[in-house]
Amino acid sequence: MPAIQSQVAEEVHPDVALVARAKLGDTAAFEQLVRQYERQIFRVAQHITQNREDAEDITQDAFFKAYEKLEQFQGNSKFSTWLVRIAVNESLMRLRKRKTSRTVSMDEDVQTEDGSIPRDFAEWRPNPEQLYGQSELGEILRKTIQGLPPGFRTVFTLRDVENLSTEETAEALGLSVPAVKSRLLRARLQLRERLSRYFRKKNGEAKP
Repeated sequence: MPAIQSQVAEEVHPDVALVARAKLGDTAAFEQLVRQYERQIFRVAQHITQNREDAEDITQDAFFKAYEKLEQFQGNSKFSTWLVRIAVNESLMRLRKRKTSRTVSMDEDVQTEDGSIPRDFAEWRPNPEQLYGQSELGEILRKTIQGLPPGFRTVFTLRDVENLSTEETAEALGLSVPAVKSRLLRARLQLRERLSRYFRKKNGEAKP
């Protein structure tokens, strides 16, 4: 029995204690949460808005709103997931204000040079970390991600760049797990098509 209790205790995320202290007015505890997650929140906001100044503002706004609404956090999900959801909402609101967001059907086939790619096309998953390790490829990937529709870009950022689980991504975006999987597949397919087009062009230029 003690072993079971010990195992349960080990599974409690350290954020739980920090959030509990912050709810009681411990500002140092909340500041520690800010230090832990501000880089992640900034990255998410920058990927969605593609603007550093917007991302900086969104990061501040997200933490301010999180502090204001701390009592609403019930611990049913990770604190980081709850925080990401606030940041995503702030980012999408910023996009709407800039009127750059386009209405895109997330269930339609992906259009490519060779026609449309159906939903059940074989999954392709790029490895962002490996690509970012190479400066030229990192820049190509960054521009390619930037070209994705906002709905696809957000899911791809959370799932493949920030490495949230499918369930955490769904919770952060207020979507169903199947909807996340569908959008993620389409994002990966579009990235594959655009990167393949780039390499075909590059290889063509390299031939004598």
